[in-house]
Formats: sequence, C-alpha cells, structure tokens
Amino acid sequence: MSALLDAGFVDSGLPLASKSGMAGAGQDLLMALMDELAYGVLVIGLDGRVIHANLAARNELERPCGLSLNGEVLHAPLADDARTLQDALAKAAEGKRSLISLLGGGTCLTLAVVPLRGEAGVPARVALFFARAAVYESLMLCFFARSHGLTNTEEHVLGILCQGYSTPDIARQMKVAVSTVRSHVRSMCGKTRSSGVRELVNRVAVLPPVAPAMRHDQVH
Repeated sequence: MSALLDAGFVDSGLPLASKSGMAGAGQDLLMALMDELAYGVLVIGLDGRVIHANLAARNELERPCGLSLNGEVLHAPLADDARTLQDALAKAAEGKRSLISLLGGGTCLTLAVVPLRGEAGVPARVALFFARAAVYESLMLCFFARSHGLTNTEEHVLGILCQGYSTPDIARQMKVAVSTVRSHVRSMCGKTRSSGVRELVNRVAVLPPVAPAMRHDQVH
C-alpha cells in the first residue's frame, strides 16, 4: 500500500506531524474505504502487476469478466482484449486517460484507465475503475426501499422501472392489471416525495456507490 502513497494515490499534503500516523492507520483506512465502494478499483503498475484490488474488484475477477490474474499480473485472455489493455497502459504511461471495453467474459466490460502521477509527475501507477453494476442489481436499491418504507412489491416494481420498462410492460411481467402497477407507482412517489416516475428513477440512479455490507461476509 505504500506504493499508492508514493504514486500520489493518497493526498500526502498533510503536516509532517500527521504523516507519522498515516503510515499504518491511514493506509488501513484507505483500503477499508476502497472496499466500501460498489465500483471495482484496481491499482496496477505499468507492467500490469496488481498493487491493490478493492473488494468489488476482487469479486469481479472471480467471475468471467475479460480479465483474470496470472500470478500477480493482470491478464486479458483474448488477444484483442490484451492489445486494448496494453494500448491503454501505454497511453497511461504518457499521462493519458482511456475508456476501454473488453469482451472476453462474454459480456462487455467497461473500464476507465487513469494514470496516477508519482514523483516529478511521472505516471508510476494506473487505476482501473470498473463500471458500476446496474442499479437494479445493487442491494443499494433494497437500502433505498427500506429507507423510504416501500413494500417488497413496490421494491420489485421499482427495480423493473429502473431497467427502463414501462407500466404496461411491468404489468405483463408481474401478471397484474396496469392499474395495480400505477397504484404501486403512486404509492412509491408519495413515500419518496417524488413528482413522478422520472424523478423516482433518477433518485435511485444517483444513489451513493456504496457496497452492501453483506458482501464482506461473502469473502473468505
């Protein structure tokens, strides 16, 4: 983790008296903070060696996603993906950011590749930010529902709304009348003080990117 400090990953603009306590506790806090993000974050060297992976990134790498670990080195199994990743790292070495897509996992994996400047402004490390999981797949939706007193059915309707389905579509999926779905939507708007479906969905879409606490229990 000290490599992250050297690479400028942590703002080191603290008084010297404060820095002495940052060596251990500060680094532990930084790693704990990164693990609370719903976004996967990898910090790698320009050679692809993984320096740190937060919890969400480790979970991503355990699934087919177009990236894997070959020892401590990040690896893209498909040749096209490997070239895409190498090109992005080459740009990062020049201080340039990239947005790339990898297809090796069967679905498109989108990554933001961001150089982290070290001493003398030279990019010494690179951060890879995974795309956030769709909000309707996130347990933050459950947190939102519970915070506003939504019923289980209302939470289910809200999840489908967040996927872009219309009220008639939801009625067909749930095998209920359109009027029933509209009643749920009115109830949700009232409980959340939203003016309509658009505002309701937007409020869910901008939920803080915090990982559900239960994910920590899934890691052994």
